[in-house]
Amino acid sequence: MDFGDILSQWETLKKKEPKDIHKRSENSRPKAPEKTVNPMEMWMRRYGVIDKDAAADEYDQRLKLEDRVYLKAMSPQSRLDLHGLTREEAWQRLDGFISECKLKGLRKVLIIHGKGNHSHGSDPVLGATVRSFIETDKRLGAFGHPNRNMGGSGATWVVIR
Repeated sequence: MDFGDILSQWETLKKKEPKDIHKRSENSRPKAPEKTVNPMEMWMRRYGVIDKDAAADEYDQRLKLEDRVYLKAMSPQSRLDLHGLTREEAWQRLDGFISECKLKGLRKVLIIHGKGNHSHGSDPVLGATVRSFIETDKRLGAFGHPNRNMGGSGATWVVIR
């Protein structure tokens, strides 16, 4: 089949078609099959899906982060100096101090234990004692060392739950 044959077929098909395609009646057009929409699917498209558990977890994480940043930046509401005490004396003082602060409703305290420069022996005693007290006491939460102007590694801030 050459181009001339194809052209003649095309012309004959064109003559058979109506002149104005837009004026065809609705009945002459082929109808698309009617599509039924699931009501649940329609509702989901309209209102969307929200994972409430994920949203609640995200909100809780944001609150924790804001609270942690706020507590870290917050200045200590009370201080305890343990210089010159033995391990047992420091433990008793810490227990009494934390009990008193909890009763007063304080949120953050500073415990000054020193860096151990004047300790006799190899390791500083009070720093390790304070750390183990904080880790074992259920009333206490996050802790850390303040910046240098508040004692650096010779002090520890603690959040009271």
